[in-house]
Amino acid sequence: MVRATLLYSDIVLALLVWWVAVALRDLLIGSPPSGATATVVVPGMLAWLGLRALAGLYPGHGLSRVEELRLQTYALLAAAGGSVVFAFFLQVGGLVSRLTLVLGFAGLLVFGPLTRQFVKWVLRRAELWGKPVVILSSDEAGARLVEVLEEEWGMGLRPVVLFEGPGDRSLAGAVGLSRKHGLDTVMFAMPSSGREDLGRLINLASYTFRHVTVIPDLSGVVNSAVAVRDFSGTFGVEIKHNLLDPSVRRVKRALDLLATASTGLFVLPVLAVLALLVWLDAGRPIFYGDRRMGKDGRAFPCLKFRTMLPDAEAVLQKMLEEDPELREEYGKYHKLQRDPRVTATGRLLRKTSLDELPQLWNVLRGEMSLVGPRPYLVRESAEIGIAQGEILRVPPGITGLWQVRRRSSTSFSDRVGLDTYYVRNWSIWMDLVILARTVQALLSDRSAH
Repeated sequence: MVRATLLYSDIVLALLVWWVAVALRDLLIGSPPSGATATVVVPGMLAWLGLRALAGLYPGHGLSRVEELRLQTYALLAAAGGSVVFAFFLQVGGLVSRLTLVLGFAGLLVFGPLTRQFVKWVLRRAELWGKPVVILSSDEAGARLVEVLEEEWGMGLRPVVLFEGPGDRSLAGAVGLSRKHGLDTVMFAMPSSGREDLGRLINLASYTFRHVTVIPDLSGVVNSAVAVRDFSGTFGVEIKHNLLDPSVRRVKRALDLLATASTGLFVLPVLAVLALLVWLDAGRPIFYGDRRMGKDGRAFPCLKFRTMLPDAEAVLQKMLEEDPELREEYGKYHKLQRDPRVTATGRLLRKTSLDELPQLWNVLRGEMSLVGPRPYLVRESAEIGIAQGEILRVPPGITGLWQVRRRSSTSFSDRVGLDTYYVRNWSIWMDLVILARTVQALLSDRSAH
């Protein structure tokens, strides 16, 4: 049912996208494309669907958003390249509408991931999305894994039961449940178990469960950007730090400049309107340059629309001295949910995160990136701790993992952890996913303050 629904939605999307591509080509040029275009498009679409199937996207259980986007993009690019080669061998390249091909494949590139995410959301609402999994744990690692899988529901791994306690007793309960309900996936979250004991349990589980996943004790080392290596029977994990590659940094910088420059004409009118609102509500200054730590710890003025009353920092210190509850809240989140220093326009800007739009100027200057760690205050340096060495390897971002996961309700220590994860596991696919989730968060979440 799930596979068929995802496949059917892709077929409908492909037909719709190519119909729009042909209509646009007809509108722009004035004549419909030749039949040779269809001769190339049809095999190209079949290749696109086939490559998505080979990549495991039907249904794609267990894939993170980053990995899923990467596989979808590769399948689309391979299908597009195959279509060009196919047209060359048929010797119909001169008869094929290049504009139609570009519009069609570009449409699939943009709307393919969006459509898939929407279909998964519909399936989830209908309680059809997600493969049931059993989790075995001997400590709190199991509860953390359940929380992660429920938050990242798009992966399609739905925990149905968590067995905690001695491994043999938990495995016996999991085997009984599997035989009764036909479950085929088990996950071991037992980082404190001995190697021999865990190996024995995994071997026993393989007789009942088709899919066995082990969550290793690699916390504080790496989470995703790894490659498994087999050294003649010896298992190894290669840890990759992509952002240490100078060429990768140049690519990230080029994408920042391209994206910022291409959206500049649309953003400038919005900036002008927001600046007027700030001026009418609270007068000057309109912008506020807060000193933040950038790459390698260099301080820079992080631009924002002014959302607070004058002398806000002095007012804050007085409030924290006089109110123990506010002092406790600020110590945990480094924010106040009901901050009396915020102006009326400022509350609106903060709720929508539009107060951060001026930071596009920081991106152009190279002080920030569109996506990156949080721009930390200089006085927060000691609280960041040892993670500061990793976080400050790269410029801070206008948005990041800290923005799309629980937004302002994320504690300060959690934000540091998310920023460390980002630096260790960066990829262009992660940046694209974060940008998409930022738009989603801004449209659906009003918890920022």
